[in-house]
Amino acid sequence: AVFALAMLACLGLGLLGLARSPEPAPRMTSFQEWPADWDGQPLRPLALSEVEHRFASHFPGAIARLTDGERMFVMRQVAQPTRMLHPAADCYRALGYRIVQARLEQDARARMWRCFNAERGGVAKLRVCERIVDARGEAFTDTSAWYWAGASGRSAGPWQAVTVATPL
Repeated sequence: AVFALAMLACLGLGLLGLARSPEPAPRMTSFQEWPADWDGQPLRPLALSEVEHRFASHFPGAIARLTDGERMFVMRQVAQPTRMLHPAADCYRALGYRIVQARLEQDARARMWRCFNAERGGVAKLRVCERIVDARGEAFTDTSAWYWAGASGRSAGPWQAVTVATPL
């Protein structure tokens, strides 16, 4: 429940950016197929809430929530650089979480992630990691670096952004 609330707030923060976002919001017209597994663990889709549906209707791409039964995944596919794709730490801070132990980490498959712990009230503790991958397989752990690489043509889409939250 805590994670779902955090994700709703993150999507709501993106809606706030609609009024000041100068880029158009083209819709991806093709069906988006999401991964069936992550690192060998089967994923199952979760329904988007009403708030998430509203955000998705303005998002220049596709959004899905999935779980492997332990971790929660938010996957976003975007066709062009957009300011509506922002760091997860911003979302958690807006919900009153304290962000600690932020750093870059390499996982068992040698993928780089930007990770942090989100703590609130000593009860809700999550490990959150995120990355963005372009069409050529180049990964970004910094949203701003991704945006400018895409806007300048140094990175080509579509891009897939993955945020993984694991309860601690």
